[in-house]
Amino acid sequence: MKKYIYLFAVFIFLFCGCAGQKTVSTPPKRGITSAKKIPSKARVPGTQRPYKIKGKTYYPLPSSHGFQETGLASWYGRPFHGRKTSNGETYNMYDRSVAHKTLPMNTMLLVKNLENNREMVLRVNDRGPFVKGRIIDLSYRAAQKLDVVKTGTARVRITALGEAMTYQQGNKKIERFLPHADFQSGNFYIQIGSFTVVANADGLQKKIMNSGRKCVVQRYDRGDAVFYRVQVWGGTTLSAAHQMEKIMVDGGYPDGFVVAR
Repeated sequence: MKKYIYLFAVFIFLFCGCAGQKTVSTPPKRGITSAKKIPSKARVPGTQRPYKIKGKTYYPLPSSHGFQETGLASWYGRPFHGRKTSNGETYNMYDRSVAHKTLPMNTMLLVKNLENNREMVLRVNDRGPFVKGRIIDLSYRAAQKLDVVKTGTARVRITALGEAMTYQQGNKKIERFLPHADFQSGNFYIQIGSFTVVANADGLQKKIMNSGRKCVVQRYDRGDAVFYRVQVWGGTTLSAAHQMEKIMVDGGYPDGFVVAR
């Protein structure tokens, strides 16, 4: 009888042990997702219009993890032609490019001129415009296509685009977004002043640092003049940076705006 009880106990132990085990799958490697590993949550909405750029297909990203902004666009051309952009490229005023204050470099943007409904896709490769109230600086070619050259500025809507891949799933063709940069994360600062006299910039920096805030002076050679930009640390998220922007504006710096490094 004891023998049977022993065998029964061993059976219960083995059964419970197997039932308590969980199957652990190997986490996917980070980086470019292959066609067989497209994330299911990144499906392309069927009503969105595709944009073909150099053989790649882009769609407006869903608002849940995308970026959209409406505001004033300006443009910059010959004085900057041939100079270095913020991402290290050489600025070509005839390229389809754009400058933005915070979006990650190489972000593809759909820019629509709300005054004439013209639109085109541009790539972020520079920082700017360093003027409060303006959201992008267009290259000369982009300004031509969007009919902004004569007016100098225009009201636009910008929408971040995501690269998509099509793959076969049974009898269906499925489209998924490839991994893209997080538009809400980065190293953000609030620019509160820009001076041609370095002593003035140093004075403002000292004042801000004495109040307990991190502050830096960034030297910028525009070609015709050197500017010293005073920038206050805003945080690693765009929401935190906008909160700091409000604090600085309310604290006596009405021209302050957020910019990313």
